[in-house]
Amino acid sequence: MNSIAFIGGGNMASAIIGGLLKSGRAPGDILVLEPNAEQRSRLQRDLGVITLEAPGSVLQRAGIVVWAIKPQHFKEAAAACAAHIAAALQFSVMAGIRSHDIARALGTERVVRSMPNTPALIGQGIAGLFARPAVGDDERVQVERLLAPTGRTLWVEREEDLDAVTALSGSGPAYVFYFVEAMMKAAQDMGLSADQGRELALATFAGASALALQSGEAPSLLRERVTSKGGTTYAGLTSLERSDVHGAIVSAVKAAQRRARELGDEFG
Repeated sequence: MNSIAFIGGGNMASAIIGGLLKSGRAPGDILVLEPNAEQRSRLQRDLGVITLEAPGSVLQRAGIVVWAIKPQHFKEAAAACAAHIAAALQFSVMAGIRSHDIARALGTERVVRSMPNTPALIGQGIAGLFARPAVGDDERVQVERLLAPTGRTLWVEREEDLDAVTALSGSGPAYVFYFVEAMMKAAQDMGLSADQGRELALATFAGASALALQSGEAPSLLRERVTSKGGTTYAGLTSLERSDVHGAIVSAVKAAQRRARELGDEFG
């Protein structure tokens, strides 16, 4: 069985590696190139994988190479690694860097781009995926298996749609946490403790999301069912509409999409 190599050993790489190990992959089959000594020690201690400080011929063992570094470091890392990994399927979880730039830098057209999100750390993530034409169906399946322990996957046919995925689900957990923070502040303003506010806000988000997933009905319909004219929910929603929170959220997601495009222009 070919090894899997990770270029970068941060949170997203660790989430994917953790899932691979839980699904039965041997730690000795996983290589992680990580320049940071402290991070290398943590990966060795917690996950038992093989770590590298610098690129070397051992990377040639990899059938899949997972790019999990910050986009601004890609060009330098690609130049150092390309000679060792050109035969492997290239799988990127970097924001913004486009597949044609990855293909050109690494000398292969077999490139899959992905945008996962941080709930992958607990197996509750969702990742958008795009494959270049040279990627075969069996290789798509390999990628799906790679990500399966981290959550769900969603293929897109147009690469530019990954910028929208990045803005929506990639950045989305931060929007949820931001809303939870506001609900916790309101709870304390109303006399509840910080712990009570946190428990109520998080349980409400988790329960509402689970209900929406299981029911399959439009969120607008679910919202209407909770809202009685003149009631408490109506009062709260009216205040949100008065402040154009709906419009602000749409604007925030579009701003994140623009930044994803800029990253591709900047670091590609």
